This record gives sequence, structure tokens and C-alpha cells, in this order.
Amino acid sequence: MPPHGTAGTVRPARRVTFDWRDVGFRAVLPALAMVAALLIGAVLLLLLKADPVSAYAAMIQGVFGSVSGFTQSLVKATPLLLVGLGICIAFRASVINIGGEGQIIAGALMATWFSLAFRGWPGWLLLPATMVAGFLAGALWGLIPGLLKVRLNVNEILSTVMMNAIGIQLMNFLLRGPLIDPAGVRAGTFLPQSERLPEHVWLPRLVPQTLLHAGTIIAVLLAAAVYVFLWRTTIGYRIRAVGLNREASRYAGINVPVYQALSLTLAGGFAGLAGVVEVIGVQHRLLEGVTSGYGFSGIVAALFGGLHPLGVVPASWLFGSLLVGADKMQRAVQVPSALIDTVLGLVVMFVVGSALLTRRWAARRAIVAAKGEDR
Repeated sequence: MPPHGTAGTVRPARRVTFDWRDVGFRAVLPALAMVAALLIGAVLLLLLKADPVSAYAAMIQGVFGSVSGFTQSLVKATPLLLVGLGICIAFRASVINIGGEGQIIAGALMATWFSLAFRGWPGWLLLPATMVAGFLAGALWGLIPGLLKVRLNVNEILSTVMMNAIGIQLMNFLLRGPLIDPAGVRAGTFLPQSERLPEHVWLPRLVPQTLLHAGTIIAVLLAAAVYVFLWRTTIGYRIRAVGLNREASRYAGINVPVYQALSLTLAGGFAGLAGVVEVIGVQHRLLEGVTSGYGFSGIVAALFGGLHPLGVVPASWLFGSLLVGADKMQRAVQVPSALIDTVLGLVVMFVVGSALLTRRWAARRAIVAAKGEDR
């Protein structure tokens, strides 16, 4: 046996200890960040001669004061969750998808055309086929910037934003031409909206007399599926490996361009699915403004959730609740909509910033612990 302290000595494995300070810091900091953001919002309300207590009471009342308000927050959260899941996949591969708006439009357009073109199919076949078609349309919209990136080295931020503009103009053209509601044309209104979709393609309502539909359950199940995909499959492992270190992944034999393009494709598919559920779950026809800004808000929801598919579930509900509550607050205290956007922006900035501080705290604690064990 080699003497103690020589090169042949086998050092014992480091013992992993559980520290309640880490748990407390991670749990309390986001809450403190939100409180700080709301306090700054209260100051802004006072400057506009509005009562912040009444304003925030109206916000809470708007979400929890009725079944309609609570279910509406879930309806808002559903497309945010779907877009956020795609964002998680893209960010894990170290690519940035800003094209959610265009991908939502692509999915909504495909869902509208497909359900109207094949309205003779039975509901048990038409409903899932419409969702798959919308997913594929969004995936194609995401594949295009993916190919531009891996083949021509085009920055994906630029290409996805440009695809948004193309999607908006395509929707405007189709809603005033091939997809316009024939009833509106006969009535002479020429409203930019599609024909009403057949009822057997509508998503079932979960709560009567509300807009809450089965797409919410589907979105939560997909969040679990994305978690399994990213952390329990070979493809998911390779996507995460590419995001952590491209050069090391390439050295290990992983085709980095393929997995980056794949991640943008999947992100587009989930955003397209968000467009589908808005059309067949809420509006039952395609309208201008179908995206409602979900393509950008979904990025925020993903950041809220720490870019983890399971974390995006509560984060989406939180952000959806803020949207519903903010609308109620604006009507209650009669303040400009710009102030509401400012308050929401403060909440986002402070909470996302708290996530950065949490990661730095964890890293610092790990370094201190490692130094202590090395002594």
C-alpha cells in the first residue's frame, strides 16, 4: 500500500450536502423580485394619481375573483406554454428563436385551411389531423431559418424575425382573398376573417360557459413529453450537448448543424401548435391578430421557467394571470395601457434578473464548498 499523501492514495468521494440556505434563496428571491417590481409600479400609479391598492386589488380580483377570470388565465397560459416549450428546445441547442409570431400564424393558417378542406372527415380523425398539420406547418416555418443558419451561416435572430413579417403579410393576403368568409362577402362586409370552422373540429370545453378548452391539458402533457425528450432520449441529450459546447460535441461525433436545425424545427412546430389551439379552441375561425403577441411573450414565459419544460408550466400560468389581471386593473383605475405594459415589463425584468442572481449564488456556493473540501 502506498503511504498516505502519495500519488497512489485514493481520495474519498466528495460528500454532497443539503443546504437549506440554497433552497430558501432560490424560493424567496423571485418572490422578492416580483414585490420590488410591483412597488415600483405602485410609485408610477401614484404619479398618475391612481390608487395602487385599488389597482392591485383589481388585478387580483380579475384573476381569482371569478371562475371566468381564473379560467381565462389558463386560456392565456396555453399558447404561452406551447411557445415556451419550443423556446426551451431551441435554447438548449444554443439557438435563438424569435420567430414564434410567424410560426403561430403558419400553424393557424394550416389548421384553418385543413379543417375546412376536409370538413367531411369525422371529428375523431379531423381534430388530431388538424393539430398534426398545424404542427408540421409551424415546423416548416422554423426549418427555413434553421437551414439558412446551418447552410449559409445566416443569423437565426434576423431570419426568424423576417419570417414573422412574411407570415403576417401572408395571413393578410389570405384573409382578404382565398380564406375570406364567403358569408361576409355576400353581406358586403368583407371582414378579414375566415369561415367558421366545423364544430366537430372544435376542442372540447372543460368548464361550461367559459373559454377553457382541452388544449390546456394537451399543453401540460406535452410539457412532460418535452422533459422526457430532452433528458431521457439520445436526441435530447445531443441537443443539450450541442448547447453546452459545440466544439466538444463536434469532436464527439455529433452533427452540430443537424441538431441546431432540428431544434429550430421543433420550436416552430410547438409555436404552430399554439396557433392551432387558438383557432380550434378559442376563436373557431381565423382572425387578424391571432398571435396576440404570444410569440414574444412565450419567450418571457420560458425565461420565467428557467428554460426548463416543467418550469414553464407554472411560469406560463403566472404570466397569463398577469395579462388577465392587468386588463382588469386598467379598466378599474382608468390608467393608460402603456403603464400596464410598463408594470408587466418590470415584473419580467426583475424576475428574470433574480434567476441570474440565483445561478450566480449557486455557482459561488459550489466553489466555496469545493474549496472547503480540498483543504
